Amino acid sequence: MVYTSIVQSSISILSPSPRFYSHTKIPYRIPQILPSSPLIPVLKLQVAPTRGLCTVCCYKNNSSQESDKKEAGLNWRILKRWDVPWNWQTISLTSLACGLSFVLTGLIEAAAIPYTGLKIEELSLDEKAEILFVDQSIATAVVLGVLYSLTKSFSPLPDDIYRYDLKEPFNFQKGWLLWAGIGLGGALGAIALTGVVMSFVNGEAPQRETDALVRLLPLIGSSSISTACLVGITGVLAPILEETVFRGFFLVSLTKWLPTPLAVLISAAVFAVAHLTPGEFPQLFVLGTALGFSYTQTRNLLTPITIHAFWNSGVILLLTFLQLQGYDIKELLQAS
Repeated sequence: MVYTSIVQSSISILSPSPRFYSHTKIPYRIPQILPSSPLIPVLKLQVAPTRGLCTVCCYKNNSSQESDKKEAGLNWRILKRWDVPWNWQTISLTSLACGLSFVLTGLIEAAAIPYTGLKIEELSLDEKAEILFVDQSIATAVVLGVLYSLTKSFSPLPDDIYRYDLKEPFNFQKGWLLWAGIGLGGALGAIALTGVVMSFVNGEAPQRETDALVRLLPLIGSSSISTACLVGITGVLAPILEETVFRGFFLVSLTKWLPTPLAVLISAAVFAVAHLTPGEFPQLFVLGTALGFSYTQTRNLLTPITIHAFWNSGVILLLTFLQLQGYDIKELLQAS
């Protein structure tokens, strides 16, 4: 064929590779439209602007394009790692600093209360709830301040680290509200299943430890002020603090060396241990896993914060409702 001989005489365009050379110059006398050939893929001809040559842009064949699409389909968001800018020394130091700052802040606040003239035993339940809210606010500000200060030197950070983005809440790929709903539903089902399995293995319902929730029982349902303070503590401050530390920093940092799913599991285990309630480790681990995978899907901290907030505040509001209905919520907690 005429067009084949012309191409062969100009350059060796019939390469054995499926990817032919791009932007190869051949004489302008080649026809603008070439008939199809099993040897030559689709050719796009463009006239060179400065010379009497046309440019042949050769593209991959159909099988190569299909292979690329399959490879792109395997690039799931929950498998993708973060581009972590800091090293293991920064991770260790920051994790230790966050833990110590939280503990020390609580100790300093407890020691400072007598110097304010307040007598805890004489305070009303509403006043105690307000003090707890102030204490949690200070602890949250201190720990997040330590966290951001120690990682600030690596600025500018990648866009998906410490990201709080209200845009596109229902986007299928990265909608923070959509995946918060999916994660919350999955967490509820998984925790319920975990409770059933534990009851079957142990032969009885798992007993709750004396955790923070049990210590808050006197405040639950006592008044609207106490309820508002408890919801603010457990449904706003605690989720922001814990999700930023455990998911936004610790989980992300682990992906520097570990696959993302494994980093999710390790961060969930640390999250469960940090609550210091061994009897609730399985449920907290399952919750932490749901929080981690929902975060890796959206790369937006609003997703796990929303799940955590609905979980905590939902428990407080449910217990408040049961308390107002006359139920013994302490007995319910011990048996749940």
